[in-house]
Amino acid sequence: MTLNRRKFIRTTAAAAAVLSAPTVKADGHAKPRVVVVGGGAGGATAARYIAKDSKGEIDVMLIEPTRTYYTCFFSNLYLGGFKEIDDIGHTYGGLAAGGVNVVHDWAVGVDRDAKTVALAGGGSVPYDKLILSPGIDFVEGAVEGWDVSAQNAMPHAYKAGSQSELLKAQLMAMPEGGTFAMVAPPNPYRCPPGPYERVSMVAHFLKQNNPTAKIIVADPKPKFSKMALFQEGWGDHYEGMIDWIGEDFGGGEVSVDPGAMTVTIDGEVTNVDVCNVIPAMKAGRIAELAGVTEGNWAPVNAADMSTKADADIYVLGDASSQGDMPKSGFSANSQAKVCANAVRGALTGSKVFPAKFANTCWSLIAANDGVKVGATYEATPEKIAKVDGFISQTGESADVRKATYEESEGWYTGITTDMLG
Repeated sequence: MTLNRRKFIRTTAAAAAVLSAPTVKADGHAKPRVVVVGGGAGGATAARYIAKDSKGEIDVMLIEPTRTYYTCFFSNLYLGGFKEIDDIGHTYGGLAAGGVNVVHDWAVGVDRDAKTVALAGGGSVPYDKLILSPGIDFVEGAVEGWDVSAQNAMPHAYKAGSQSELLKAQLMAMPEGGTFAMVAPPNPYRCPPGPYERVSMVAHFLKQNNPTAKIIVADPKPKFSKMALFQEGWGDHYEGMIDWIGEDFGGGEVSVDPGAMTVTIDGEVTNVDVCNVIPAMKAGRIAELAGVTEGNWAPVNAADMSTKADADIYVLGDASSQGDMPKSGFSANSQAKVCANAVRGALTGSKVFPAKFANTCWSLIAANDGVKVGATYEATPEKIAKVDGFISQTGESADVRKATYEESEGWYTGITTDMLG
């Protein structure tokens, strides 16, 4: 089948008109429209809950460029050999079946005065309320010698999917007795325990397949999330394999050479076989284009996740600056439910409940050796504030650790269903 230029223009124009046209109720009045940008733990959850709970009273559109969403949470388990890549991949059919208009395109601009979102494919989409959940991008120049053009030689794998597969392939191709290096990120960043769970999973894979290999971690921080738990686990399961170099020993004085495959830490050059560079992070680009960021992140009001810059724009999850909650999938999902309730109330007059938030971050150190940290939170006029928290303890029994890992598996099934239907 061929498609000539004139027909292509007519087809594109018709598609743009459908996206731009307001949905009309049976009584002839236009429905309010919520546009959600980003189909991860925050955006997908918000879109699903608004569509579900408004019972057709709100037109909900989700703009997400990828057709398969790979969760960053549990992607380390893929590196460790506990999961296949398809285990962490999810599609958007459930959202579409639940009444969300899923548009696979890039949002490339926001006109706050006209209240429209521009699409890479052409045209723009009007909104009454806009929810941005774009995740993270990387701070340019954060690691000397590295930028996104080097991500194939030295992958970040902090956006799951093809980068995860690339890092896994590099691990599998490491020579016997080779060296894996990680450049860890400065605070704040997505998933505080994430780099250290990754170290654990890489160590697990190497112990099974390349037991004389070494791991070097260059870290600009003096300490990290669940530090005592991870270091206990590394001693128990991977003794002598992992060398963590913190701030006090030059872990923040790092440069890389992707061409030569070298890492320089505090002036000492090391040849490496695989290098996982996780740079400093910032809010996904669309938040900056919308003009709702301040520095690297988007400040929001705790009660509803609306931005400080624009009451009709909300920012969820990793991209937001909200207070005490860590940047995690659980946090984004929790914030999305608060936001969805507030947006639905603003557009339909339905009841809005007081904001309450929760988070738990699970990490796997070795087979059936799971640990966790979490807290509950409340909205205050200043920020999302921590109320109380919990953390696994060093020296726990094997039964407790196994139960914690099994709990994380149940959570994964639950959250992905909650997000995507």
